[in-house]
Amino acid sequence: MHPRRHARVKPSGLVSRQAKIITDPRAPVIPCTLIDYSPGGACVDLGGQVNIPDRFELLHVNTKKRCRIAWKRGSRVGVVF
Repeated sequence: MHPRRHARVKPSGLVSRQAKIITDPRAPVIPCTLIDYSPGGACVDLGGQVNIPDRFELLHVNTKKRCRIAWKRGSRVGVVF
């Protein structure tokens, strides 16, 4: 396993763990849970087997990031910004 470039932290305190995946401006958003994040990426839980494209936007609080899938394990997906 390669060392991470950025340390990941779990959302805590008043930080919301709820996030949304936007695959297309005309498509409905996909709700997800933010497991951890760093300046370079994040881990999200889709809450089930949901097919999402390799590239999408992740909306967390008031921040929208363009993402690319780095890995998938069950309902969890690792993304890089």
